[in-house]
Amino acid sequence: MSASIFEGALSEHLCVMQSLAMLRPAIESSARHLAACLRAGAKVLFCGNGGSAADSQHLASELTGRFVKDRAPLAGIALSTDSSALTCIGNDYGFDHVFSRQVLGLGRAGDCLVAISTSGNSPNVIAAVEAARGIGMTRIGLLGRDGGRLAGLCDESVIVPSPTTARIQEAHIFIGHLWCTLIEAELGVGQ
Repeated sequence: MSASIFEGALSEHLCVMQSLAMLRPAIESSARHLAACLRAGAKVLFCGNGGSAADSQHLASELTGRFVKDRAPLAGIALSTDSSALTCIGNDYGFDHVFSRQVLGLGRAGDCLVAISTSGNSPNVIAAVEAARGIGMTRIGLLGRDGGRLAGLCDESVIVPSPTTARIQEAHIFIGHLWCTLIEAELGVGQ
């Protein structure tokens, strides 16, 4: 790898990460929403495509497993993990419905949906947010670029202001880890 590729990627990464300081209010507010949902005994559902599906799984596992503190499991579910549901729904209803059908089947009023999309325009994530709204779930967007259509459909959005998918995803997992830290602090759990 040439030094210029490495230096360019690192410089862009650092610039995006430094820009997250301006997102602090949205990050903290959305973490309080997530903590309130979990405190009430409700669930946090996550959805996204590709790298955002991987982030969904990662963050759901930080809730059900352990992040830093040893504590009781928290209810986190990634809607991208059930291959039978994804292929059944995709085959019978189309890919745009793979998350919304699961939201309608698994979600309840008081639950929270975290919609992850680097563009903010993923049709199946938009459908999931619309389904969640219809049943009274709180909707939090973890988005990139300008937030796309999802920014206006979510109750709260954290939008990473970068045009580069890789840099957005790097920031998304950092924000997700901050959420986990803030959730544990807000709930006063663990050792």
